[in-house]
Formats: sequence, structure tokens, C-alpha cells
Amino acid sequence: MKRKLRSGMSASLLAVAACVALHSPHSLAARDAQTILKETCQGCHTPEADNGLSRISHQRKTPEGWLMSIARMQTMHGLQISDDDRRTLVKYLADSQGLAPSETDGVRYALERRLNTVEHFDDQTSQMCGRCHSGARVALQRRPAQEWERLVNFHLGQWPSLEYQALARDRDWFDIARKDMVPLLAKRYPLDNPAWKKWQSAAPKADALVGDWSFSGHLPGKGELAGVMTVSADGSDTFKVSVKGQYADGSPFNGDGSAILYTGYEWRGNVTIDGVTMRQVFAAQGNAMQGRMFEAEHDERGLDFVAAKQGSNRLLAVQPGYLKAGSETEVTLIGSGLTGKPNFGKGVEVVEVVEQSPERIKVKLKAAANAQPGLRAVTVGTLKGPSLSVYSKIDAVKVVPEFSVARIGEGGGSTPKVQGRFDAEAWGKGADGKPYRIGVFPAQWKVEAFDDRAKEDEDVKFAGTMQADAGVFTPGDAGPNPARKMSTNNAGNLKVIAAVDDAGKSLTGEGHMIVTVQRWNNPPIP
Repeated sequence: MKRKLRSGMSASLLAVAACVALHSPHSLAARDAQTILKETCQGCHTPEADNGLSRISHQRKTPEGWLMSIARMQTMHGLQISDDDRRTLVKYLADSQGLAPSETDGVRYALERRLNTVEHFDDQTSQMCGRCHSGARVALQRRPAQEWERLVNFHLGQWPSLEYQALARDRDWFDIARKDMVPLLAKRYPLDNPAWKKWQSAAPKADALVGDWSFSGHLPGKGELAGVMTVSADGSDTFKVSVKGQYADGSPFNGDGSAILYTGYEWRGNVTIDGVTMRQVFAAQGNAMQGRMFEAEHDERGLDFVAAKQGSNRLLAVQPGYLKAGSETEVTLIGSGLTGKPNFGKGVEVVEVVEQSPERIKVKLKAAANAQPGLRAVTVGTLKGPSLSVYSKIDAVKVVPEFSVARIGEGGGSTPKVQGRFDAEAWGKGADGKPYRIGVFPAQWKVEAFDDRAKEDEDVKFAGTMQADAGVFTPGDAGPNPARKMSTNNAGNLKVIAAVDDAGKSLTGEGHMIVTVQRWNNPPIP
């Protein structure tokens, strides 16, 4: 095995280069995977039966997981490998030793870079594993018990101080890891799983994804959008992508790029939208795609994405998804195969069909003054889809995300700022008295000191600025600030407050945001 790391390439730069490679198509000049495994990996990983290699053949991971393993070989063991060979290996390993769709359910937020997600694992997993990285990183891999134990040993060998850190020095960490966590993880995340074998035999061909896709999305701070994504083949598992859409306010959402398919459903794309490169991390199954698009340089600037292949029958979205009793408004239905008369439930009348096509129906709706508050099932012919919220008044406002982290940056350094981006969700009470989500409303935004310490340290003054009409918080510059006490940096502890107007009455919601220091270690799976 070649062990000399290319001079001048830091771990952080390597991670960036690796992430770009993951979303890029293969070079035709790349060697085949078996040759790479034999000539590059076999020096350390010994051959086994059935063309297996020690360690490597006893794990299953996502494309990002395999990418991180190879990057670790580069940074920690001096592996020298070309970008093309790395792409080839990731593709081969993700296809042959990946995860079935059911095995990524519930933890795709880590792949989609939803970094403000609050995880919900059992206490032991959270304390033993989730204190250093996300619990999702563990849940997105599969190993037999022997390999889980080796992972424990690797942790202690690579980071010997971990036994002296918080949530470790108060217990016998190594014994608990070996005796309790290893059997738990081996049972919860086993290498052998019928779901994986079933997926391997039933995975559809990549060419099934070629065609036009109707999509709907939502970008915090900007709003809803819709359009068409055209996918054309550019290889066996690679594609050219063209996006044409617009936001609800009429501004465009157009661009072109490329994508690659891993494991039969893991879609990874690079698309330049109006001059900004965005990553696509989708699960593509059958006639549906769902996931997130986010800026390559700012993963916090991202939008939810859901799509249906044209020619299929699916109702994706109702935009906007709410209507006040006694009022009229225009609503647009987004989907594919939308034929027949739209129906919005009891107390809601379709006054006029303004526009209708198989992908888009725009209607003028009127809700009766006495329409009962609550959710209405929306149908188009035989299709059922998202609901419409009918409300008479807003009962409460919630800031989403309720807890978030923003990060200072720039200030002469190379690390960009990480914004805080928020939505104001209106909630009502149904006829049964139970709360229900009405939808995302326009709001006026501000930040305040979270507690007395934040007030004393003038965090509101130094930590950054909130865009009042959009809910976008931009942190301050990195580095010591002579204007602050002890010349500390521009970190802060803030309340995020949204005020929503409901017929002249202002209702507020409150969230919590920590403005902290730069994120130096930023792997593909957090």
C-alpha cells in the first residue's frame, strides 16, 4: 500500500475534495474497482474467500460512509489514491455493500445535512456514541459483532483521551463499550439483513429515472417553489440534469448539472442554480424522489425537495397549504397525472379553476365563514395528497427549528459563516380542541439575549444580525473582538423571536440559537 499523503493537502481540504468527488460522475479513464482493491488496498487488507478482503468485506455503508473510510485511510495511514480511483471505489462499494432504503429510514437527515436535527436515540447510545458525533453516523452502517468490537478498539487507540472526557470519565467506558454496546449494535445494525438481499435482487435499473420530474420545494427564508427537473442519461448510472422552476414570488429557480446514482436509489447531484452550486441528496425510488438540495459552500442554505416522475399519478403539494375561514385565495396543486376535479373538503368551495395541466392545477378557493377549523384531505380525481389547513384564528406560533446553531466565520479566515435560517409555523386548534399545524406564515423577526449572562455580555450587539422580514441570521466575524470583554470572539446565546400578524393581532413564537465558533471538522456524515 502506498502510504505517502500528498504534500500540502490538509484533512479539511481533503474532505472538501472528497465531497465534490461523491457528487461528480466517473471518469472513463478510471481503473476498475477490483484492480484498485488488489493494487491499492490489498497491501494492508488481506485476501479472504470469495474475493473478499479483511475488514472491508465485513461492512456495509452509504456512499458518504465509504467516502469517509477512504479519506481516513488517506489522512491517517498515508494512502495515495487518485480522485478517479476513489470515485470508482465508492461507487463499487456503495453498490455492492450499501444499505437498503429501509435501513436509512429515520436517519437520512445526516446525509441531507440537516444539522439542526435533534436526535432521539436511547440514553446509552446517545452518551456512548452521540456525544462525539451524530447517532445517525452509527445507524448508517452495518457490521457483525466482531467488526463493531474492532471499531471500539479503533476509537480507543486513535483517541485515547476519550475515556477522560465528559460522559466517559464517570464510568468504565471501555468495558461498557465492549460488553454492552457491541452486542446492542450488532443486533440493531447487523451486517446480514434480509432487507439488503431483497433490495439487491429487486433494485430498479437506473434508466427508469430518465425523464421529466415535477417537483415541489420549500426554502426557509424564501418560501415555496415548484417546477420541472429533466433527467437524461449520461452513462449507466450517471445523468445530466436540467431544472426549470420558480418560487411563489415569481423569482426563478433554474440551472443545470449532473448526477450519479449509488446503490440503486441514492441520488447525488451537483446542479448550478442561478450561478450557485447546489448539492442534491435524494432517495429515488420508483416514480418518486425526496430529499434536500443545499448550497455546496453553505449546507445550512437548503430546501426540502419532493418530486414525481411525469406520467405517474401523484399529488405532491398544496401551495399555500392553508385558507382562512370566510376568505378567498388562490392555491396551486403540484404533482403528476393530475386529472379530474380537485376537492378540498367540507366548507371549502372551488370558485374557479384558473389553470389546469397534468402537473399543475391553480384554483381560486373560498372557505365558508363557519367552516370548521382543521385539516382537509385534498383529492384530485382518485388521487389523495397533502392536506389543506382551514383556520379561523391562529392559536400559537412556533419557531422552526426550535433549537439551532449558527457559526461565526470569515473575518480574514477561510471558514465561511454558518447562518441561522428560520420559519414561523402557525398552529391552530381543531373542533376537537387538539392542536394542528396550519402552515408557514410571513413573520417579523428579531433576536434577544437568551439569559442574563447573554444580556451582560451584549450578545445581541456582537453575535450577528437578523434579517427582519426573512428570518435569516448572519453571524459576526470570527476572531478576537477588542470591543468585547476580554477581547473574546463574537459568539452568543440568543432567543429567536417571530411575530405573526393575524387580523391585526400579533402572535409571537420563540426559539433558541447558539452562535458559536467555526466548524473545523466537517465530514460528509456529521
